[in-house]
Amino acid sequence: MNAARIGMRRGWIEFKQTLTTPQDVFAMIFPSAILLTVMVFMKGSTIGNTGFSLGAATLPSSLGMSVAFAGMTTVMQQLAVEREDGTLLRAKATPNGMLTYLIGKIASVSMGAVLGVLLLLIPGAFLFDGLELGSVGAWVTLAWVLAFGLVASLPIGAVLGSLFSNPRSVGVMMLPIMGLVAISGIFYPLAEADAWMRDIAQVFPIYWLGLGMRSALLPDNLAAVEIGGSWRHLETIGVLGVWAIVGIVVAPIVLRRMARRESGSAMTERREKAMQRIT
Repeated sequence: MNAARIGMRRGWIEFKQTLTTPQDVFAMIFPSAILLTVMVFMKGSTIGNTGFSLGAATLPSSLGMSVAFAGMTTVMQQLAVEREDGTLLRAKATPNGMLTYLIGKIASVSMGAVLGVLLLLIPGAFLFDGLELGSVGAWVTLAWVLAFGLVASLPIGAVLGSLFSNPRSVGVMMLPIMGLVAISGIFYPLAEADAWMRDIAQVFPIYWLGLGMRSALLPDNLAAVEIGGSWRHLETIGVLGVWAIVGIVVAPIVLRRMARRESGSAMTERREKAMQRIT
């Protein structure tokens, strides 16, 4: 309990530091502004014969993508950076340090993910018509999809981040993640895609996060353009739940092994290599 309390405090401090760092604030606002601009240009297009704006339909999908990115890429990048600068080594040297570090990271990234959702949802509510924002059920669905999505994606980011010894190597993983976004029905109905694309997309959390967010914020009749003609809530819970369980089991094992390999000499070696690249 003490580790959890300290971890939550650590997460809150990290989140506040993010809000007071201009570069971090820009990194949160700029992608949301770009996405909203793209969706505004998509307002004139419609989904099939439904007459519903493609821009409005893309907003909830983008919320799901935002949660997935926060869980996977943010944790992955921060873990690689803090492994190089010695943060992980200091955490390892303190009682319950790794547990406290992990809880703090989960807390700070989760708060950042919620803020990212709000940065898209609040202006989107004024820019797009037809969103189901007045229903209690919509907000309940939004909440559980957000919770399941974070629990499913955060361990993935932790595992991926533990694979890289320096932050410059993290970019290698961005290409496959962007590829998954491209085939996950974020910007168009996945039901219209090829069968192989549908099969791959449904294995990973990004598609299910987008589907869950669409089920929360779009009219029920738009479920007709989805795979199977329904929102598939049970399947969403099932797939995200499997990813969450696997991640919760695997991530601590991988992080413990990574922590055991951390030492002062290893950190010094990485710093020297980084300085050589700079000079």
